[in-house]
Amino acid sequence: MVKYCLLCAFAFIPLFVSVTSLASEWKTPQYLQQAFVEVALRNEYDSAKHLVRKWRQPLRIWLDHRVGDEQKHTELAKMHIEHLAEITEHELGLVSRLAQANVHVLFTRQSRWMQEVSELLGSHAIKNLHGAVCMANVNINVSGEIDKAWIVIPVDQAQMHGKLVACVVEELTQIMGLPNDSEHVFPSIFNDKTPQTLLSGLDGILLKMLYHKDVLPGMNEDKVKQILLPILDRWSSDGTLTHADKVIRQGRLYPLLGY
Repeated sequence: MVKYCLLCAFAFIPLFVSVTSLASEWKTPQYLQQAFVEVALRNEYDSAKHLVRKWRQPLRIWLDHRVGDEQKHTELAKMHIEHLAEITEHELGLVSRLAQANVHVLFTRQSRWMQEVSELLGSHAIKNLHGAVCMANVNINVSGEIDKAWIVIPVDQAQMHGKLVACVVEELTQIMGLPNDSEHVFPSIFNDKTPQTLLSGLDGILLKMLYHKDVLPGMNEDKVKQILLPILDRWSSDGTLTHADKVIRQGRLYPLLGY
């Protein structure tokens, strides 16, 4: 079994191409192919080429509240979980006990963050906390399937940075199998330079690509690009790409933030 860590560090990284250029060009099959490779087949903390990682089983998510505002945090998580299920057509839902869960989401305090990360993920995970606002970790089996995930959000720290909603959105999205942050993907929650709190149209398309029935766990880059190209060509023709920005805003979180 292999574990890897997905961190939400919100660092400021310079873009190599102009924001305007990227914003106008992402709705092409060629751009989306490369964006998928950047976000799905790379890791932030190593330079290796990875295989497709995704869930086959439903996500059973337990919210572990160790701070106040339980109702608020539950509602934020529920709204994004529902949106992820709509986009991917994959089953996600909340459960009432840890024993039922394969995803453990912990809402905690900054003062307990290091201790609880160590208890949940092991002391080796502490070294990855520097510069991070919140974090996630997944377990991948030998078939390339994600079968467990953990998210830790120190609520007071996230609020201090204005990132509470962003932490809920980004970490729940990344454990779906899009682990990498990349300055080459814009506009996206996976780009620390993008002022994105909620999923962009591009992010929605990346999720749809990952959870397309023909994209399988364990596929390598060449195979998945071969599979994705005709899908993207079809989406380019049928309006899926054109209307992606409008469609993504149907999620329930968007009106709350003024979209």
